[in-house]
Amino acid sequence: MEEKYLKLLAKEYPNIKSAAAEIINLSAILSLPKGTEFFFSDLHGEHEAFIHMLKSASGVIRSRIDDIFGKSLSVKDRDSLAALIYSSEEEIKNIKAGNEDYDEWCKVSIYRLIEVCKSVSTKYTRSKVRKRLPVNSGYIMDELLHAEDEANKEHYYSEIINSIIACQMGETFINQIAKTIGRLTVDRLHIIGDIFDRGPHPDYIMNFLMDFHDVDFQWGNHDILWMGAATGNWACITNVIRQNISYNNFDMLEVGYGINLRPLAMFANDVYKDDPCSLFAPHMLDENKFDTVDESLTAKMHKAILIIQLKVEGARIMAHPEYKMEDRLLLDKIDFENGTIKINQTEYKMKDMNFPTIDSENPYELSKAEENLLNTIEASFLHSESLQRQIKFLFSHGAMYMCINGNLLYHGCIPMTNDGEFENCTINGTTCKGKKLLDYIDQQVRNAYFNPSKSEETGRSGDIMWYLWLGNKSPLFGKDKMATFERFFIEEESTHREKSDPYYELNNKKEICEKILKEFNLDITSSHILNGHVPVKIKDGESPIKGEGLLYIIDGGMSKAYQKTTGIAGYTFISSSRYMALTEHFPYMPAYENREEKYTAPKIKIVETFKKRINVSDTDIGHTIQEDVKELQNLVNAYKIGVIKEIIQ
Repeated sequence: MEEKYLKLLAKEYPNIKSAAAEIINLSAILSLPKGTEFFFSDLHGEHEAFIHMLKSASGVIRSRIDDIFGKSLSVKDRDSLAALIYSSEEEIKNIKAGNEDYDEWCKVSIYRLIEVCKSVSTKYTRSKVRKRLPVNSGYIMDELLHAEDEANKEHYYSEIINSIIACQMGETFINQIAKTIGRLTVDRLHIIGDIFDRGPHPDYIMNFLMDFHDVDFQWGNHDILWMGAATGNWACITNVIRQNISYNNFDMLEVGYGINLRPLAMFANDVYKDDPCSLFAPHMLDENKFDTVDESLTAKMHKAILIIQLKVEGARIMAHPEYKMEDRLLLDKIDFENGTIKINQTEYKMKDMNFPTIDSENPYELSKAEENLLNTIEASFLHSESLQRQIKFLFSHGAMYMCINGNLLYHGCIPMTNDGEFENCTINGTTCKGKKLLDYIDQQVRNAYFNPSKSEETGRSGDIMWYLWLGNKSPLFGKDKMATFERFFIEEESTHREKSDPYYELNNKKEICEKILKEFNLDITSSHILNGHVPVKIKDGESPIKGEGLLYIIDGGMSKAYQKTTGIAGYTFISSSRYMALTEHFPYMPAYENREEKYTAPKIKIVETFKKRINVSDTDIGHTIQEDVKELQNLVNAYKIGVIKEIIQ
């Protein structure tokens, strides 16, 4: 078997010289400092804020600018250079509109950008830097970055840069090197769940990430909902439509993904034409540019899809008694004569009783018009090329959790009992807990999308994704119920409360965090947990650091809908070769728009400094490279003793 493997390896390295060269290259990589990893969570469609955070490396690039130019450039000039890196197109547009000598500005800017690029590329091999350079101008950048003749360097630089300007390539070159700085600063990107919902453009975020050089995802409950919708599951689809109509996200739904909402608009306008649907007014946090819908019609569409959602969910609950969600069957508890509802033996007055599509004798039955409507919307989801492409990327680059370089990443929780034991959960007839639970769910979700016949779920394909969205034992949801019905139809706020899994109280205990790390076979003396899902209310004194520094909650409210609650606008967790840091962001404003008044740099707080610098050899990829080196050494030995024939070139 080993000889067969070595013969395959020999096709890539046909002689001792080529194999030895790769051993030397890999050994050199092992001695380099670890690349910087960036961790984000709960992006919730806030494309402008997130992409800015990534392009700015969450304040790291500005720190590099201060280190390089702190004594030679004014604060204003450093601000301008930072803005050029973050938003080069906009900054160039501003410069062109001003009175500056544009060609001279381009020359100076290229010099400065090259210095920043050198600084952020020092921990990589030259070959790795080349791979991050743009195709067309990569050779020129490589020359500028690695010019070694100090005596001729200034003249050499001038000649190259003058040629760039003379060929009217200054703007293109500046744009490309600005993007290269971002690519070199962020070596690997981890998204710990919830790209979708609330904010206007998760589609833009996904397109951006699909072009990123190294990214992985840990699925969140909002992501899993969209993954279920992409299977055509009606319970998932109605939740997706309802949420995004409620946040006025028509551009994303209809333009971004091609979801045809015209039939829903016609249905809602007909059924609720005399109903103002005031309880269903949308959140107007963002404006649509292409597909504006009147607020009154939006409210009608919102109510229409909610009623359909409640019917569809009722059918799924009855089809899955193993989900144990009978307490969510509420339409049949409504007293249509008295305008009340009885929940847990308590009677409440309903805020709205206009339900023209609900049959009180069979409240979960869809009308023929509703069924036709869902068939049309399902077809839009199944045939949306952009959506299906993005969902497949979430599958290929994502999972329920990840262990990477001593960090355990997951979005929601590990279900626990009140006394700190892992909770046994039964899904699709299989009972498991802890790591095994997440492993089982991961495989079942993949089966539901790619191979439904191999899935253990019953009913419609994708039901498991709907359960993970709101089930009371779901590790992605982590609450006893989703009180959607109560929030819309019952005034009494006590009915709106959703009780969190014991995990969210227990995770502040060091011994619980150690228990979780051990469950995932990680070293409790050096490992950490990175978690999202629950916004940290900084303004109320909450801390993102739990379990005496073993666990970090990095949902800081990037979504505008949460910022009044959290008091900030998101976190970035950073793991470099020297330290781990938590960056606290302020509400996003473009750096180029009234910069001095509006732009506030994020706060970077070092939370742990490593005793020794972490090299590539200390990382997971380093361990893989070390195995590769051993195999190459075995190949060299096989060449030397003649077991494998060399091809001498």
